[in-house]
Amino acid sequence: MLLHPGIIGLVIGSGLTLLLLFSAAGLGIQILGKWDITSNSELQLGLERKTYLVSTLVQYALLFQVISAFLFIYTADDMHNLLVGAMCATGSLNANPYGFPALCAQIATLFLAAAWISLNRIDNQAEDYPLTRKKYGLLFLILPAVSAGYVLQLKYFSSIDPDIITSCCGVLFSEGGPGLGSSLSSLPIRRMEAAFGLLYLLVLVSGLPAARSGSRPFTLLLSASSALFFFGAIASVISFISLYFYQLPSHHCPFDILQAGYYYVGYPLYAALFSGCFFGVMTGAVEPFRKIPSLAAVIPAAQRKWALAATVAITLFVILSMVPIVFTPFTLEGY
Repeated sequence: MLLHPGIIGLVIGSGLTLLLLFSAAGLGIQILGKWDITSNSELQLGLERKTYLVSTLVQYALLFQVISAFLFIYTADDMHNLLVGAMCATGSLNANPYGFPALCAQIATLFLAAAWISLNRIDNQAEDYPLTRKKYGLLFLILPAVSAGYVLQLKYFSSIDPDIITSCCGVLFSEGGPGLGSSLSSLPIRRMEAAFGLLYLLVLVSGLPAARSGSRPFTLLLSASSALFFFGAIASVISFISLYFYQLPSHHCPFDILQAGYYYVGYPLYAALFSGCFFGVMTGAVEPFRKIPSLAAVIPAAQRKWALAATVAITLFVILSMVPIVFTPFTLEGY
């Protein structure tokens, strides 16, 4: 299994990223203890030169981590052809105990990496680099997350046995069965449809004003509503959205829509969801930094852009979700 092209790319790329992050952590320790932008000392000047170079390298390394989350999902889905009983990424990830934890680690790292890239971009727009300590402090949260993800990834790929029969998505996402997937599949469809609509409405009523004015109440509301929408959207995909794509009342798998038979619609669907919710959460997450004088104009401008990006991306997710509901004859009568 380790000779699969996707696995080779993930293992080598993540390994290089991890080495670079460990190297950057050494600089981070110096920055957390000795950074003083008001100083003209030789030490401070050296830290500033190193920081610019290392931050650029870390940014590209973390960008790979963002991309690798989708590469991991693609690889897991592609491997189902090699495993007995697997019909999609669900079966591949369920081939051993490390699959789904590795996926969760990849998703967590995706959001952390994207947050660091965003903070670095904001920090570079101010002459005094006021977020330097904060972004290197965040790096010490990202480092264990990437490390855990790398270990889980290695354990997952190295423990896959092609001769072992794995469970398909029909088992893991069946109504009334054990586990979180079955619990989400069993949620009342009409109530989930109503909750999905209300959460999207909450994103709109906060996102549009935040994109226009960038005012604190709306950015904070958008941040909270985006986080809620993320979890509500995942539950909705499993509960009812997937049923319309498959046109089957009992097929709740969130991974089959990544396959060619469904025109790979899962990739733009999840990309819109992840990016929209990330930008929505970030509009509120950077709110405390508006008090920094050198960021007084930078932060509101970024918040307005992020709020617009969040609203557009989440709307795209909703539109893609609604296409099979509106344009196919399939209905869920009696639910």
